[in-house]
Order: sequence, then C-alpha cells, then structure tokens
Amino acid sequence: MTRRIHPHLDEDDEDDEDLDADPGTRELLPRILWIVVMTMLISVAQSILFVVAMLQVAIMIANRGRPNEELGDFGSMVGAWVAKAARYQSAASDEKPWPWRPMGS
Repeated sequence: MTRRIHPHLDEDDEDDEDLDADPGTRELLPRILWIVVMTMLISVAQSILFVVAMLQVAIMIANRGRPNEELGDFGSMVGAWVAKAARYQSAASDEKPWPWRPMGS
C-alpha cells in the first residue's frame, strides 16, 4: 500500500519556512512601529521649535535685534533631527536618528 501525501496537511511546515526566508517581512513591522513613534516625536519637536522661536523673538526685541546664538544653535539641532527622522520615515535612509544614534552623527 502506498502512502498518499495530502498536499494541504503535509506542507504546513513549508509555509512557515517561506515567512522565515523573507527577512523584509520580519523587518517591516518594527519599522512601522518606529515610524509611528517618530511621528509623535516630530510633533513634540515642532512644539519645542515653536517655543524656541517665541523665546528668540522676545530676546531679539529686548536686545535690539540681536538673537541668542545658543537658542539658534539649539533650534538648528532640533531641525536637523526632524530632517533625519523624516528621512527614516520616508525610507530614504535606514538609520534612525537620536536617541538610537548620537545626536551629532
């Protein structure tokens, strides 16, 4: 008597191997999670930039047009972070920004 192989019952293990063979599928879900997290962090960064801008305006009024260099540098740093986060979100880069990497890199 020959043993018949049932195609739907005996090949279940092969389906699991197909998922393991595609590393892109496993890596996509964490990336989606990080994109959501970065979206929230970009919202916080926008609020910080607004506060920095309002402080800078007040300082410029008080100092006859001279801005505070430290606030300007801080605003530039936050803006650079937003740009790096946007590059990761849009898949233009695989490198996550701070806090996953040092701020200056």
